[in-house]
Amino acid sequence: MGQSLDADRLAEYLQRAGQRLAPLYTISGDEPLLVIEATDALRAAARQAGYTDRTSMIMDARSDWSAVFAATQSVSLFGDKRILEIKLPTGKPGKTGADTLTKLATQAAAQPDPDTLIVVALPRLDKATRESKWVQALAQSGMMIDIASIERSRLPAWVGARLARQNQRADAATLQWMADRVEGNLLAAHQEIQKLGLLYPEGQLAAQDVERAVLNVARYDVFGLRDAMLAGDAPRTIRMLEGLRAEGEALPLVLWAVGDEIRLLARVAEARATGQDAGALMRRLRIFGAHEKLALQALGRIPAKAWPAAVQHAHEVDRLIKGLTVPGRLADAWEEMTRLALRVAAAGSRAR
Repeated sequence: MGQSLDADRLAEYLQRAGQRLAPLYTISGDEPLLVIEATDALRAAARQAGYTDRTSMIMDARSDWSAVFAATQSVSLFGDKRILEIKLPTGKPGKTGADTLTKLATQAAAQPDPDTLIVVALPRLDKATRESKWVQALAQSGMMIDIASIERSRLPAWVGARLARQNQRADAATLQWMADRVEGNLLAAHQEIQKLGLLYPEGQLAAQDVERAVLNVARYDVFGLRDAMLAGDAPRTIRMLEGLRAEGEALPLVLWAVGDEIRLLARVAEARATGQDAGALMRRLRIFGAHEKLALQALGRIPAKAWPAAVQHAHEVDRLIKGLTVPGRLADAWEEMTRLALRVAAAGSRAR
């Protein structure tokens, strides 16, 4: 079988599949709202196909995996077809779990119309885990549903599409404003959009009505800050730092995300400047995928000779956090942290 779907194509696939569902589905993603919606859609389709019973098991490397395999062998008292949901929040099943999942995948491939439909729920997987034997077995024997996170640049369009589902719409500026308020928290965004559906009639929404109804429910995280900094988005970098500070995030953690990134890119910049294989170094430093793309943007904006000073700046912020005085730096460590992040984010065309 071995097919792959994204969240947007899942509904169309389930409608087309009708009564003939695959024996095995694997859902992978870190966005709770989208994972919940995909799982609910799959459950509804399974009920329509006659899978009326459901068993859910939360597993990890220390769990008794023999119980999972036994659950696929036991017969329902009333002969009902059922869904077996295996949730693996850590994405790490251990050796026994990996062997069990591989065996279940092999079993599913050999039974195209089984009495038990298996759904495996995983977090977003890194490259090494994706290439592991057990994940490959799941992917080849069933349907792999990849739930991608909604990038910040796509968030206004996502909000607009969700409003359209309830026959409402807003102008581009209002969608952008909403995206700023719900960034990083799609569950809250979903609730706010539903609230607009309850408060206001179908059609065009007035900006002032949206502003009155929508709360500031953004959830900021240090990796989002890192990405904004690398992308050269200075306003978003400032906004995320302010959000992290308001939410009580520990400043040493913020410095770790920003300072460690600066140190890594300083090494890559030096490698590039001296003719070394920068791509190989980035792989060794585990800079992959979207992170790699953003890192290359920052390296393209900022000359190699500027990175050592940024590394020194990070050391000085660390001293401020520890309560030490640093000549030439602000006394407020959060304010100096902002200056450090903007050193990368605001390095615009003049550094190209």
